Amino acid sequence: MTRPVRSRWILPLGLVAAPAFHAALATQYLSVAEAQRAMFADADAFHALPPVDTALATELGGAGWSPQVFEAGKGGARLGWFIVDRVIGKTELITYALALDATGAVKAIEILDYRETHGSEVRLAAWRKQFVGKTAHDAVELDRDIKGISGATLSTRHVTEGVHRLLQLHERALRVAD
Repeated sequence: MTRPVRSRWILPLGLVAAPAFHAALATQYLSVAEAQRAMFADADAFHALPPVDTALATELGGAGWSPQVFEAGKGGARLGWFIVDRVIGKTELITYALALDATGAVKAIEILDYRETHGSEVRLAAWRKQFVGKTAHDAVELDRDIKGISGATLSTRHVTEGVHRLLQLHERALRVAD
């Protein structure tokens, strides 16, 4: 006669053997419309511009890169540009918006959607403030003129690279010859 197998170790072993994973916590902090109002409070119109030229988009951001670009205006005068872009954090996308004034200098940056489990410190106002006033002629490099955040290394690096890319986009495609 054989004894029945007891299953008291099956559950703990199953828990030990289960693959470890981190679930991303998708959080939307601002919608595009909310960010537009926050970053260009005086604007009475946002005009969507056509997609970035494919060759330029590929050169600046790689195949498939396609930021949403809006011209912000008031009474027919240009106040600047509002650009929505996405970068990878560690494994998930970070959606952010960049406001450039009429001269192409950074006016503000806002994190719209953050999906990572770590690194959300990129939302800190003090970190984002480092970009204000930067133009395509500035380095805009992490650990050079933009300080990183311990624990958010990849998020800060990729957002910084994204802002640099958008400043280059302004310089090469949006800037109006004076």
